[in-house]
Amino acid sequence: MLNPADDAFSERLAARLPEGRLRPAEPGYLEEPRGRFRGEAGLLALPRSTAEVAEIVRACAEARVGIVPRGGGTGLVCGQVMPEGPVPVILSLERMAAVRGVWPEENVMIAEAGATLAEVQAAAREAGKLFPLSIASEGTARIGGNLSTNAGGVNVLRYGNTRDLCLGIEAVLPDGSIMGGLKRLRKDNTGYDLRNLLIGAEGTLGVITAATLRLHPIPAAEGSAYFAVARPAAALLLLALAQERTGGCVSVFELISRQGLDFLDEVGPATRRPFAESPEWMVLIELGLPEGLNPEETLMGLFAKAEAQGWVSDGVIAQSLSDREDFRRLRESLPEANRRIGAISSHDISLPLSAVPEFLDRAPSALARIADVRINCFGHLGDGNLHYNVFPPKGRHRDEFKTRIAEVKTCVHDLVHEYGGSVSAEHGIGRLKVEDLEKYGDPAKIAAMRAIKAALDPFGIMNPGAVLAG
Repeated sequence: MLNPADDAFSERLAARLPEGRLRPAEPGYLEEPRGRFRGEAGLLALPRSTAEVAEIVRACAEARVGIVPRGGGTGLVCGQVMPEGPVPVILSLERMAAVRGVWPEENVMIAEAGATLAEVQAAAREAGKLFPLSIASEGTARIGGNLSTNAGGVNVLRYGNTRDLCLGIEAVLPDGSIMGGLKRLRKDNTGYDLRNLLIGAEGTLGVITAATLRLHPIPAAEGSAYFAVARPAAALLLLALAQERTGGCVSVFELISRQGLDFLDEVGPATRRPFAESPEWMVLIELGLPEGLNPEETLMGLFAKAEAQGWVSDGVIAQSLSDREDFRRLRESLPEANRRIGAISSHDISLPLSAVPEFLDRAPSALARIADVRINCFGHLGDGNLHYNVFPPKGRHRDEFKTRIAEVKTCVHDLVHEYGGSVSAEHGIGRLKVEDLEKYGDPAKIAAMRAIKAALDPFGIMNPGAVLAG
């Protein structure tokens, strides 16, 4: 049983911290981007050091007070707000934003959890390196939150998830002890991999306070193109061809449907379009090539080969940095258009690549048996992660379909599960998908997760209600 972070607890905690570290939680700390949940108005803690984080966690453990760790608040599964239960301590790492060091010769950086992803990217560029994690919210999202959710984004195809970009972490465990794991090592076989246990745990097993991050060389030449593809199966053939012809230098491979472009026409944001007439399907390809290779020529050769096979029918190749930015901006505008339309149900799913075309063929007819809907499917085809979102017909509002939300979600997730996919590809579980994990997760895995949670956090203070059902 947890206790609230009431005035008495606040006074006791304030006595253990320097002045100015605590205040009542403001509205911005109680919200999540989709507006579906609102957090309890608890106590906001703003530590400036790992030692202060440890003191806060230790005090909460002693008093049995819940902690909700918070990064930039950009998560989409309600992991950053606690809508019910005894009011918690909201632990924001925003004041811990230092880059502690960069070692360009090692391709390594150490950054504190409160640094925004954009700040980490900039620090890497200043050192002549690339930190390749790229998501739409990178100006607000913080690296600690990226690690806690194992964020994905558009560059996963080439560089992996956030987990793959981390060599070590420093974290405060639920008893207040500090795990110092910031070694700059590629090989360290000294027992259990606690780094990867805490990455993706969404703050339920501890608070990540800093990380040793893996950097990469900046590609000598970059290029991008939009190709109109005959169908999703042709897009997968194009992906394989692109990987072969570039030696694995495809950084981004995004699938976009005509419905997404129609939404942009309907509600914005205004974007520059690559084609005069929107194709049924198109892909955004971005290449990062070594010195000596010309991206425009490479993309032209790729298009010619794919056109000869009947996989593509049209293409536009970026001729400048401005073109490349416009190409990416179109892709990144799709979620905003979705928000303006208003989804009945949104799905962050992943599938084996070879199963994607059949899933995309079957899902619309299955949903049509439930209701007349529009489907906007787009996303990271290169790694099998699709954002499969279901909307009301034009002229109708999602509120008219409230009674069908569960049925729509179940329809999509059951089909994903049938193909051996995942109902949470890159957004995590949070509180929104706890029941989905119970329904579709492997029972042995869930039992092991519960055992780990009980061992590390016996009082259940870390992000109560997130990931695992109570």
